[in-house]
Amino acid sequence: MGFFSFMKDVGASIGIGSKDEAPAVEELSAEVAKHGLNMAGITLAVEGDKVIVTGGDGVSQEEKEKIVLALGNITGVGGVEESITTTDEADESEFYTVKKGDTLWAISASTLGNGSKYQAIFEANRPMLSDPDKIYPGQVLRIPKG
Repeated sequence: MGFFSFMKDVGASIGIGSKDEAPAVEELSAEVAKHGLNMAGITLAVEGDKVIVTGGDGVSQEEKEKIVLALGNITGVGGVEESITTTDEADESEFYTVKKGDTLWAISASTLGNGSKYQAIFEANRPMLSDPDKIYPGQVLRIPKG
């Protein structure tokens, strides 16, 4: 089980949520589904600006992390508390919060030791990222191991 903090005043604007409260469960579920992520056996609940994610049926570690990021990078979500059961024992990825002026190349240089590995970060965050040049301050990204 883990708790992940997010900047609730940045991210995708969906539904009728506000910067003070996360959108409704139905809107959050639709946003995750839009990315084609496996939500089998997963239940969502909302408490203020916190999204609680439980369950999981055939969800990999990578999918779990992407679900957390898809939910957390929504305006109004200040945190995601998860207790998703995964099917594998893969290592958890590191998360990185984008700062003003960051590029995937710079993030790759600082986290992976080589800017030319930026494509690995881009791929680790697909389908939420559609273009390596479209990141924004406050967005949280997965940084793959190795």
